[in-house]
Amino acid sequence: MESPSSMIREVALGITAILGIGAAVLLVSVIAVRVSTKVGLPSLLLYLGIGVVLGESVLGIDFEDADLTRSLGTVALVLILAEGGLTTRWSAVKPALGLGIALSTVGVGVSVAATGAALHFLLGLDWRMALLWGAVLSSTDAAAVFSVLRAVGVSKRLTGALELESGINDAPVYIAVVLLASPDPITWTAPLLLVYELLAGGLIGVALGWLGAGALRRAALPATGLYPLATVAVCVVAYAAGDIAHASGFLAVYTAALVLGNSRLPHRSDTLSFAEGLGWLAQIGLFVLLGLFASPGRVLHALVPALVAGAVLVLLARPLSVALAAVPFKVPWREQVFISWSGLRGAVPIVFALIPVIQGVPGSQDLVDAVFVLVVVLTLLQGSTLPALAKLLGLVRAGEAHEVQVDSAPLDELGAELLQVRIQPGSKLHGVYLSELRLPPGAVVSLIARGGNGFTPQPTTRLQVDDQLLVVSTEAARDAAEKRLRSIDKAGRYARWKGEDGGKPSLPSI
Repeated sequence: MESPSSMIREVALGITAILGIGAAVLLVSVIAVRVSTKVGLPSLLLYLGIGVVLGESVLGIDFEDADLTRSLGTVALVLILAEGGLTTRWSAVKPALGLGIALSTVGVGVSVAATGAALHFLLGLDWRMALLWGAVLSSTDAAAVFSVLRAVGVSKRLTGALELESGINDAPVYIAVVLLASPDPITWTAPLLLVYELLAGGLIGVALGWLGAGALRRAALPATGLYPLATVAVCVVAYAAGDIAHASGFLAVYTAALVLGNSRLPHRSDTLSFAEGLGWLAQIGLFVLLGLFASPGRVLHALVPALVAGAVLVLLARPLSVALAAVPFKVPWREQVFISWSGLRGAVPIVFALIPVIQGVPGSQDLVDAVFVLVVVLTLLQGSTLPALAKLLGLVRAGEAHEVQVDSAPLDELGAELLQVRIQPGSKLHGVYLSELRLPPGAVVSLIARGGNGFTPQPTTRLQVDDQLLVVSTEAARDAAEKRLRSIDKAGRYARWKGEDGGKPSLPSI
């Protein structure tokens, strides 16, 4: 019998090995981002490849725990949705709100029905299993959309619609998969349950995001790094609250993050950087885990069904769902083509496909294997060709994505705030003299950082692109100062004459 000290040593060595392997995988994955950028290959595929290399067929790590994979996958999806909501600008998604919601609800329903009906006849699946395939494949992936789409350079309306779709459609798809994977019969109450879960999840997320933003603005935390932690914690609490209320936790976390990300948070840039890092960590961990769970031997047998399902999805279900969802919004055909091709699949379908496996649904392992193949094929096909398609359709809008960056930090003892403003390329702040800013009383530009050097500006100082301005403002003048800066960013030194006031708050202030 082993002594307690020997057992403790073995546990310690095991923990050391896990930490070492995990850190090495993370470093390789971070380097893979740079490699994927150079070769034009979506980095998500490289993460899947790393997982496959670690798995049973190459390095020999045997991992087949579907329940643990699904649980860890859910945690990763919560963090990815939180990062997506926090970094999404309301000004970008507001014009596309109706289209985004239509794509994530009506579009999902059409896609499930069209895919299920086609696979029932083409693959000989029974109706329930065919619809289960349709439901699993109908969710676009937030990680894939956020990582690929933001670098394409299309209009804010298109980007906003697709980001909203990917952030919201996980909720109805998850509910549909759970209902179809359950052995219980589907009754007339199912649509009512779907409506309740979506409405309740959205309301819980908005409420907790609103309350969290107010609490963070009033809190005088002792360290800057606590603000990002608290912000992400509010998002996770929103997920838990939604789940406890038998509502959609996925929709709750996304809406809470959207409200928080568009509120006047202290140290906002630090919070967004932290959330972005967490999002990358979640993506890397999730895709490596899914690659580790996959079995290349089983995947090869699923190649033909996966390609059939992929063809149905890309050529029939996705275009049809986009066309019907876009009817009330008169979306031009070029934009419809781009939206159809932008239905990127990633980790979400694989995680959702594990639900029927855990429930013991016959044939569900075939679905997991087919989805894995499909994700690889479609990510490679769509992700790598999306920028070229946007250019071919004439949808690339150079410079439209710019927005002046304003960050703030509270100076509690002085009753003031410090605003950090970065002038982006394309901003009409470029060339404006400091005296022409005409900031409200109580606000003053105290420092300008330019080319690595800082200096105290004079009224005759002329602003330039890439300048960073430090504006000290009283709490009373803070909102007016930011609105003035945003108005000049949009309309230049004659902003008032042109009627530009910087815009009203997009979300209720607290």
